[in-house]
Amino acid sequence: MLLGLYRGVGWLAPPVARLLLLQRRLNGKEHPDRFRERMGQPRRSRPDGALIWIHAASVGEAQSVLPLIERLLARLPAAHVMVTSGTVTSAQLMEERLPPRAFHQFIPVDCPAWVQRFLDRFRPNLALWVESELWPTLLSETARRGIPAVLLNGRMSQRSFRRWRRFPGAAQQLVRPFDLVMAQSADDGERFRRLAAGRVETPGNLKMAAAPLPADPEALGAVVRTIGDRPVWLAASTHPGEEEAVAEAHRVVRRQFGDALLILVPRHPERGPVLAGDLRSAGHKVGLRSAGDAPVHEKEIYIADTLGELGLFYRAAPVAFVGGSLTPHGGQNPAEPARLDCAILHGPHIGNFAVIGETLRAGGASQTVASADALAHAVCRLLADPAECRARASRAARAVQDSIGILDRAMALLEPYTAALPQAQPDRRDSA
Repeated sequence: MLLGLYRGVGWLAPPVARLLLLQRRLNGKEHPDRFRERMGQPRRSRPDGALIWIHAASVGEAQSVLPLIERLLARLPAAHVMVTSGTVTSAQLMEERLPPRAFHQFIPVDCPAWVQRFLDRFRPNLALWVESELWPTLLSETARRGIPAVLLNGRMSQRSFRRWRRFPGAAQQLVRPFDLVMAQSADDGERFRRLAAGRVETPGNLKMAAAPLPADPEALGAVVRTIGDRPVWLAASTHPGEEEAVAEAHRVVRRQFGDALLILVPRHPERGPVLAGDLRSAGHKVGLRSAGDAPVHEKEIYIADTLGELGLFYRAAPVAFVGGSLTPHGGQNPAEPARLDCAILHGPHIGNFAVIGETLRAGGASQTVASADALAHAVCRLLADPAECRARASRAARAVQDSIGILDRAMALLEPYTAALPQAQPDRRDSA
């Protein structure tokens, strides 16, 4: 009943959805040149051979499957991979990082006509969805066409589970299209089972298996030389409401370390200029990377508001606070700094990465801070004790070293689906 109503509204929604997309494009939230992909009108044709479709909602999910994509393409030398996502930043990153025989498309808005147009064009042979963004129309239409579907790194929070339990019929329809659910954790797996998912396995969290974030060696060298021997710490992937606390913590840090530098990387880079203005108004000396500034001695806070450079700044700072966690956003991925020689701090709100967080905590590799004062105290302690800082970073690296095993288990579970992919070239109905 509930999903039937949703689908009915979807048939009527395109005029309104088109207006909303136009507004989002004006606000920079849709790609100006690839706008029609959101309406199921891609400009590119389907490649020859088997096509594996991977849907990853945004940056974090897309990055988590890059090693798996490499494995799939090595296993299937004639196949192609199409990655879909819904954000401009994820599209830019995928264009930079996807290997040959893989390409990016924007996911269509979940209106039946647009979904059908998208699937008519690409006709994927296998659908792999990542984590928790489940679009009912796209899933049901995929199942109707007989396309095998697997949920990778499936995540179901306790809050979402309670909500879906109120609508058991709708929940069952939502998870039924998946032939296999690979859950992030045993708890996630149990929630999917209780929502009547079919086969559920728990090979491990793919975000633990993601490759280290890349960094341009020349850019890294320039940043490190400019910083010199100044004490430096990083606040990564911060959200609105956190930067004020981070900046206040840095005031305290500078009382002990007078020339200390804070590198601040906002989760959404487009916020950089406004954030810089706010911090300058509060009395801070701020540099802005997108404006061509460097982390010179005169700057006490350096806002790195460029895309795809987080790996560079994790490498440049020995201490990293992982954002999205002081305020209730669910946290960002603490496995990223764990691979890059950082001592890790985060706030209490890490529900989206609870298993990774617990792995790091149990290994003595991270510390939870709940306020600006606690953050300042933890940063000062680590900057004053380089040996403890290095030991914490080493424990973090050991805590995430099982990444190869997670990928191996995921590939083994996908083997029956990849083995069944067609070897012959499909017809080219979309070439006209």
